[in-house]
Amino acid sequence: MVEQITDVVIIGAGPAGLQAAVHAVRKKASVLVLGRLENSSIYRAHVENYLCVDGVTGGAELMGIALAQATRFGAEVWPEDVLHLDQEGERFTVNVESGRRVTARTLILATGISRKKLKVPGEKELLGRGVSYCVDCDANFYRNARVAVAGNESAAVDGALTLTRYASEVHLVCKDMAVTKELGEKLAASSVVVHKGVWVKKILGEKAVSGLLLDSGETLAVDGVFVELGAKGAMELATSIGVMLDTETFSFIETNKKQETNIPGIYAAGDIAGPPWQMAKAVGEGCVAGWEAANHANRLKRAPESA
Repeated sequence: MVEQITDVVIIGAGPAGLQAAVHAVRKKASVLVLGRLENSSIYRAHVENYLCVDGVTGGAELMGIALAQATRFGAEVWPEDVLHLDQEGERFTVNVESGRRVTARTLILATGISRKKLKVPGEKELLGRGVSYCVDCDANFYRNARVAVAGNESAAVDGALTLTRYASEVHLVCKDMAVTKELGEKLAASSVVVHKGVWVKKILGEKAVSGLLLDSGETLAVDGVFVELGAKGAMELATSIGVMLDTETFSFIETNKKQETNIPGIYAAGDIAGPPWQMAKAVGEGCVAGWEAANHANRLKRAPESA
């Protein structure tokens, strides 16, 4: 088994992770990024609300530029998944799928979150071509279009209400509804067409979404579908070594303004550190996390007991 000692190991190759890599390297730290670009939620998205991006740009293109930038500055990147994390004193061990093991002075968790899926035919095939998991990110692409939201709770209802400001027609598909009275009243007073007691059986379309087949047998003609089932945090690695989650929802990692977690030497940035799910936030937090992690690693190297 090959072992490598690195100042900063970043888990996640999305906007937060790669921005962290750029800043950590420039603080004279050795940096290893673990993860695949295509696993980032931005990879199949389109971006138009990010500063200095003119028009609509593909997420894959932006992430390719980010990867080239990080490696040009000196970060090492392994397109591998992490299997296990352990802590040994002030250092951390990271085991990856190839069998390699890395010892890190600091860790940055930038794995994003894993969106809950409908798990129906057409969902995976039409991702980025009419299937979306973020109303706030993609609503603007559906101006004057017909859209549907699938979900039973507040995230779905709020998303449907938001979409009424953009789309010409908004449908909400829900098996049942678990929302506050106030939100329910807003929904009832809106133009959203509610399909209650039914669920999505199949997402229709070839090159792009063209409709939804419901389990009632009804077909909805729509140009896009937003899956708003909440989001399950990719927390298994973090919680296995004692990183604390937020105390209200237990769905993201608690950090302070330095992106520090409750464990010295472990930082978190991007979607895994909580909403809003926006690239601008991820990049900003990645900048801070990379800077702070590199400073922490450099302090450990200077300390005689950590030499």
